[in-house]
Amino acid sequence: MARISNSDIYGRPFGNTTVGSVWLKGSIIDGYDSSLWRYDKCGKPIKFSDYGNTNSKYGWEVDHIIPVAKGGTDDLNNSQPLQWENNRAKGDAVTWNC
Repeated sequence: MARISNSDIYGRPFGNTTVGSVWLKGSIIDGYDSSLWRYDKCGKPIKFSDYGNTNSKYGWEVDHIIPVAKGGTDDLNNSQPLQWENNRAKGDAVTWNC
């Protein structure tokens, strides 16, 4: 069975501490509250409260930079915030451009 999107290597939801730490890796948007708004790697705005919300254009997920399917871990150094559509587009790619 395939692991669900936006989950740890065991298929479990990420905890609040991990979500908060990954959020801080997003880029700050000048003029906006950085606790509420950030950019993902692709420059798409994401909203903290829309974590996991695939019905929002500002929804975001924790992405494994090196995908779990390719041996990636849940280490914070292997995590980044990605707008959910970008995360789906990236899939299990190791090398990926927005």
